Amino acid sequence: MQQYDMLRKVSRTFALSIEQLPVPLRDIITIAYLMFRVADCIEDHGELSTERKALLLRQWVAVLQDRDDVRNFLQEMAGLDAHADPEIEVAQCADCVLGGLDELAPEPRAILIRHVCDTSAGMARWQEHGPFVEDEAAMDDYMHEVAGRVGYLLTEVFAWHDPAIAARKDTLMKLGREFGLALQTVNIIRGMRKDYERGWVFVPRDLYEAHGLTRDSLFAPENRDRAMRVVAHLADKAERHVRNGLSYITLLPAGSRRIRLFCIWPLLFAVKTLALSRNNPAVISSEAKITRPQVRRIVIVSSLIWWSDSLLGLYYRRLSSPART
Repeated sequence: MQQYDMLRKVSRTFALSIEQLPVPLRDIITIAYLMFRVADCIEDHGELSTERKALLLRQWVAVLQDRDDVRNFLQEMAGLDAHADPEIEVAQCADCVLGGLDELAPEPRAILIRHVCDTSAGMARWQEHGPFVEDEAAMDDYMHEVAGRVGYLLTEVFAWHDPAIAARKDTLMKLGREFGLALQTVNIIRGMRKDYERGWVFVPRDLYEAHGLTRDSLFAPENRDRAMRVVAHLADKAERHVRNGLSYITLLPAGSRRIRLFCIWPLLFAVKTLALSRNNPAVISSEAKITRPQVRRIVIVSSLIWWSDSLLGLYYRRLSSPART
């Protein structure tokens, strides 16, 4: 499937998780991921104006809802430089992504369209809002649009596939949002500097102002100690979401090995990244990232203990410890 080649280009880590899913979930989640990446490409593009991003995101929604022709969208995307940028390549191959979408069963297809449309519209709204968040509630609103809705999508697709998951759907939907917020909060901490350099600060304004900082002075070397107190506050918030994400996993039926591993791997990668970031000034000046050997070790260990909630809890606590970073 051509879409798998696209997936591997844009994210080896998520490809690792997605490609071990059972068919047809593997195809469904691959298409969902690529649909979200089309929207991400627009949101993250450094040369598009805010107004243009909002228009393109809403055009993507119109295409998905059959209110516009994908050829018009591709014409708009054609002017973007895709050199060494796989995300733009995905957006410029949106017709291929939609071809894969059309091959899905009607119910999961409808689930994907609904949630990707909601996320894309939410991204457009945030582009018009501007590159800052006023407080934690605003931060949560942004994260809900770009990640919480992904948790909803995954849960609905899992429930469609597995009757045992469907029986727990109502509880899982609430925790599914938390699963998405967990990954996104860690992404915000890890990418603080890069986001700032492209004009966005997702750290709540009232939080850094409480420490006598501005959006610019937050990243000044001389303010490192105060900035790290801001990071610590965000890390505490991320940890709360991550714990709920772990609860989401432990509610998945023990027999759903591949679905569990699909969720376990990105959550544990986030746990390790959070431990590396919590007291690390690198998040202010550059970025804190886990290494490939650390990724491999997490995959190996979790592949052995996926079935045990207690062992997962122990490993989660071990990865959370800054002393083991």
